[in-house]
Amino acid sequence: QVQLVESGGGSVQAGGSLRLSCAASGYTYSSVCMGWFRQGPGKEREGVGNIYFAGGSTYYADSVKSRFTIARDNAKNTLYLQMNSLNPEDTVMYDCVAAHRYLCTITRLAASSFDYWGQGTQVTVSS
Repeated sequence: QVQLVESGGGSVQAGGSLRLSCAASGYTYSSVCMGWFRQGPGKEREGVGNIYFAGGSTYYADSVKSRFTIARDNAKNTLYLQMNSLNPEDTVMYDCVAAHRYLCTITRLAASSFDYWGQGTQVTVSS
């Protein structure tokens, strides 16, 4: 019964920053893994990273490891994706995801590992 609502997408110049938010409800901290995926037209869905919501440990894709940061606010039941040093390659739709699992940040997880998905929010980076 997890529900995810994303916000914060928009247009930004190359080198700029954006912070995406994902308001979550209907989950249990002790068993919830959350993350972000992204996908553009004609491109394969790519996992950005994930976080074990209760403990805060994170895992990032190599392509964003030094630029993006995943964080959460337990009190607000909200997941964040802080994106810095954005470039045109980051111009895609970003989707918040969640699953009831403990193996969350040890390795990259496939899209099929997640049971719940948000509606997505578009990010556009201009040069």
